[in-house]
Amino acid sequence: AALLPPPGGPGDAAGQEVPVESRPFASYGSALHVALPQAPRAGQLLTLLIDYEAGEGPGVCWLSPEQTAGKQKPYMYTQGQAVLNRSFFPCFDTPSAKFTYSATVKVPEGFTAVMSATSWEKQKDNTFVFKMSQPIPSYLIALVVGDIVSADVGPRSRVWAEPCLIEAAKKEYDGVIEEFLVVGEKLFGPYVWGRYDILFMPPSFPFGGMENPCLTFVTPCLLAGDRSLVDVIIHEISHSWFGNLVTNATWGEFWLNEGFTMYAQRRISTEVYGLPYTCLEAATGRALLRQHMDATGEDHPLNKLRVVIEPGFCLFLGVNPDDTYNETPYEKGYCFVSYLAHLVGNQSKFDAFLKAYVNRFKFQSITADDTLGFFLEYFPELKEKGVDSIPGFEFDRWLNTPGWPPYLPDLSPGQQLMRPADELAELWAADGLNMEAIEAVDITGWRTYQLVYFLDQILQKSPLPEGNVKRLSKMYPKISKAQNAELRLRWCQIVLKNNLEAEYSKVKDFLHSQGKQKYTLPLYRAMWGGSEATRALAMETFSATAPQLHVNVQNYVKKILGLGGAE
Repeated sequence: AALLPPPGGPGDAAGQEVPVESRPFASYGSALHVALPQAPRAGQLLTLLIDYEAGEGPGVCWLSPEQTAGKQKPYMYTQGQAVLNRSFFPCFDTPSAKFTYSATVKVPEGFTAVMSATSWEKQKDNTFVFKMSQPIPSYLIALVVGDIVSADVGPRSRVWAEPCLIEAAKKEYDGVIEEFLVVGEKLFGPYVWGRYDILFMPPSFPFGGMENPCLTFVTPCLLAGDRSLVDVIIHEISHSWFGNLVTNATWGEFWLNEGFTMYAQRRISTEVYGLPYTCLEAATGRALLRQHMDATGEDHPLNKLRVVIEPGFCLFLGVNPDDTYNETPYEKGYCFVSYLAHLVGNQSKFDAFLKAYVNRFKFQSITADDTLGFFLEYFPELKEKGVDSIPGFEFDRWLNTPGWPPYLPDLSPGQQLMRPADELAELWAADGLNMEAIEAVDITGWRTYQLVYFLDQILQKSPLPEGNVKRLSKMYPKISKAQNAELRLRWCQIVLKNNLEAEYSKVKDFLHSQGKQKYTLPLYRAMWGGSEATRALAMETFSATAPQLHVNVQNYVKKILGLGGAE
């Protein structure tokens, strides 16, 4: 490493060599210590040049052609959240530090580079130059290199994808993104990032979406062909204010990013799609939280909003923040933000608070104490009433006690969509099927989340009486032959729970088609918890698909199948 002279100052242009030392830090990265010739003054600008090589670590994913949609050319992408960008470049890899960045990326002919940056310029020799003019935390810097092309879908939005997917991407998202951005700006204040582009990743991408600024990465599973999964896009757009602009200072308070984003997503969805539909979507989220808490036990330490991820802890336990991923920061966080709105008792007043909150803390990294302190300062009458310590609903209890949320927002407006699904599920769970009553229910007009909710009820009631699922499959090809990933996941879970061997191939096909963590792990858990036949199916499917999965997902699956790995 070298210390460069201050810009414009005298000094040797080559800079001064400084000693560096790599010291152990955690199981996921080492610390780079740089010895400066003299102690710097507070506020002094230092320019440090570090010569390094990267590419092996978990933050940089190299895909072989068979892991892409086009199957012709390799692909690489980076995934920074939570603490993986340290394997991509040397950085202060904590969300408490924010900075601007620029990058020059040279790639081979026939490839294109894109980054999470406010400006993008192609120069000669297939070299791309990027600048991010707003300060962001390290985890939001992202790079993709692949055979990718783009198409405009709005005044400040384009979709990026492999050539074989670009038409589908344009069709699915043409004209919809701008509407969400406009509603977001109306609710939360200006969109500061310039462009909002979406990159459809290869099928092995392990997440639904990653909110890299200016360029959200999303799973190709969102190309459902019917615009039914746009809530994921609304979620990622909402991060433009909550997470990217106002950021959790530590990963232990991830709910500040995700709970507020879930609330914002559902506010936008309410404005665009109405309250009943949004309540239905929120009910499916609540069901996921229930499933998660049932699986871990309510009093598991991860089921509180403030999770202890101490650096000292990390040293010998290696608690990688990524291992703490679960529904709690999302859905319990959403319940806490909804509780704050409930205390205010007036939607437009709470909307005004959210706008003021974003404005107050934009480009900063904050703690829950900052958030709640600002809330009480903004509503002095609530502070006077002592709303932070109402018995059973204390802010401290919300943050530090594991378990089911003390307050649940009212989702009853969704009942008009849920009730028919509940009733139909009851009919299908009966011992003798009342086909007359079943045939009287027309599901052709049901939207995806109504079908998802129906399947969640069927799954809860499974295993159904002998033969019922086979009839259900035959009766609703719209469900059992769906291309929509949310429906496919649940249908596969139902097939496994009911030992419907005739349709095990659908489970295999779905796992061959994509590698999203939220779809992959539950299916392996279900197969491993089932019969000899489903365990064999799990082993066979994993040995065939392992090379196309992200390394973290491979390790999680190995852990489920008892194959070691996942340290």
